Amino acid sequence: MAHEGVVQYEPVAEIGGGAYGTVYKARDRQSGQFVALKSVRVQTDQDGLPLSTVREVALLKRLEQFDHPNIVKLMDVCATLRTDQETKVTLVFEHVDQDLKTYLDKAPPPGLPADHIQDLMKQLLCGLAFLHSNRVLHRDLKPENILVTSRGQVKLADFGLARIYSCHMALTPVVVTLWYRAPEVLLHCSYATPVDIWSSGCIFAEMFRRKPLFDGNSEVDQLGKIFDVIGLPPEEMWPTDVTLKRQAFKPRPPKPINNCVPEISQEGANLLLEMLNFNPLARISALKALEHPYFQEG
Repeated sequence: MAHEGVVQYEPVAEIGGGAYGTVYKARDRQSGQFVALKSVRVQTDQDGLPLSTVREVALLKRLEQFDHPNIVKLMDVCATLRTDQETKVTLVFEHVDQDLKTYLDKAPPPGLPADHIQDLMKQLLCGLAFLHSNRVLHRDLKPENILVTSRGQVKLADFGLARIYSCHMALTPVVVTLWYRAPEVLLHCSYATPVDIWSSGCIFAEMFRRKPLFDGNSEVDQLGKIFDVIGLPPEEMWPTDVTLKRQAFKPRPPKPINNCVPEISQEGANLLLEMLNFNPLARISALKALEHPYFQEG
């Protein structure tokens, strides 16, 4: 980690404060390129090293060597010592002008063409399959951190950051959206790569609907909205080690997915249901999803 690098980047604008603090658009004084700066303050150990953060960042740096087209580039990592107990780590990413949320908002009615949605979805799943094969969870996938370049290239951003920021997160009053969160996360169970597939399913539906599929305002409300669509899971599928019991929800049958996402094709609807399986172990993987007949359409 470079200790002097931050001066190389000249901030030009604030691009918004997310759960991870303020993000700046900056110019690299050497190349003239625009970059995005994200900083986090981390506690250091007795040797002055933020150990878990160093490990997480090393993992992100390792992914860089693959130069994957659907992953935002981590160009640099700078660490500045603030105090003996605290280091400021700045991650320098390539800058992409728009995210999927803006992209969907800008699409003229009646929305994105079907083949366009298929292409965006394929790229999103390619990026995820790459992360998952390297044992990286995204954990916070939503339209705001899926970037779309002017040429229509999808790049996943903010992956792996949830772990770097987790200790820091408790301090920020930012309301984190629950709309893309998998049931096992809402129920506080242990979770793994299938959480990202659930989020991708929610995003897939949103590309057609141009509004969120499940827009809950609390964990219980979010689960209720999910069960309104996929039905209340049977008792034997309900996780055993959770405080929120199945009895808290009224029984309801699944709705035909075409009612919620009318424009989707039959194969698209089949894929969506495999992504929105309540049971994470039965949920389709990113690699398997890429082989789905939906991607052979058109």
